[in-house]
Amino acid sequence: MQAPRIQATTMQAPTWVTGGPLGDIDRAYDNVGAIPDAKAYPARWSEAAAGFRERLGRQGRARLGLPYGAGPRHAYDLFLPEGAPAGLAVFIHGGYWKAFDRSVWSHLAAGPLAHGFAVALPSYTLCPEARLSGITAEIAAFLDRASAEVAGPIHLSGHSAGGHLVTRMLCTDTALACADRIGRVVSISGVHDLRPLLATQMNDTLRLDPDEARAESPALHAPRPCARLIAVAGGDELPEFRRQNLLLPTIWAGLGAQTEAFEIAGTHHFSVIAGLSDPGHALTQALAG
Repeated sequence: MQAPRIQATTMQAPTWVTGGPLGDIDRAYDNVGAIPDAKAYPARWSEAAAGFRERLGRQGRARLGLPYGAGPRHAYDLFLPEGAPAGLAVFIHGGYWKAFDRSVWSHLAAGPLAHGFAVALPSYTLCPEARLSGITAEIAAFLDRASAEVAGPIHLSGHSAGGHLVTRMLCTDTALACADRIGRVVSISGVHDLRPLLATQMNDTLRLDPDEARAESPALHAPRPCARLIAVAGGDELPEFRRQNLLLPTIWAGLGAQTEAFEIAGTHHFSVIAGLSDPGHALTQALAG
């Protein structure tokens, strides 16, 4: 695969910030409406993920449906490298906290697996059945359970809503027994300030109120000591996601964290994550270190 082009981040304020009509806030977060073939992606992801699980299963390197709690979605898949793991890499899926599960993303384990990491992918309870604060607690419970299975450093990645969830693991208010083992976090197209979502139609499902939006926004929390954050977005993403990508590294850099942010040219919200399936891609290298 040709190496991705990394580009500097330049942007203008989205129209809803500068006084556009109320509907602009929904368009600012509408990736399906912004990507011409968006509806074809889930089937592609699911097909690639199923094939990956089958291959790893034949090799005896897939442990599927491991429980981390009592709920029906409290389970994760663990893929093992050849030889002893160098540590644990994690991918947490997006879908605005209201769609998808771990089975759609298995193929994204290929990159970190090739670098010697065991890779865990969890499901979690979706909105509206869960509140976002509850999902944060579920991911913490998953990490504490999965970290007991694999020794060594823990490297976290998450996409979109998953980017929010992995950065919540770096916040000082999140109870996490394995926090000292987290070596780095890669937030891919992450949503780091939830307050703009209060005005969106999707909030009918998310059920955020102002207090929870503030409490669950990583940008409004302090990072753990020695936190290492890498924020990545597609160069062709909606302006609001590019803004969110810059926001958290900018704030946390002033609070003692090691941060960086970059964009991958020629990718959008649904294509930017593909690099995790390639061991040589910049995204995989950012996660593996």
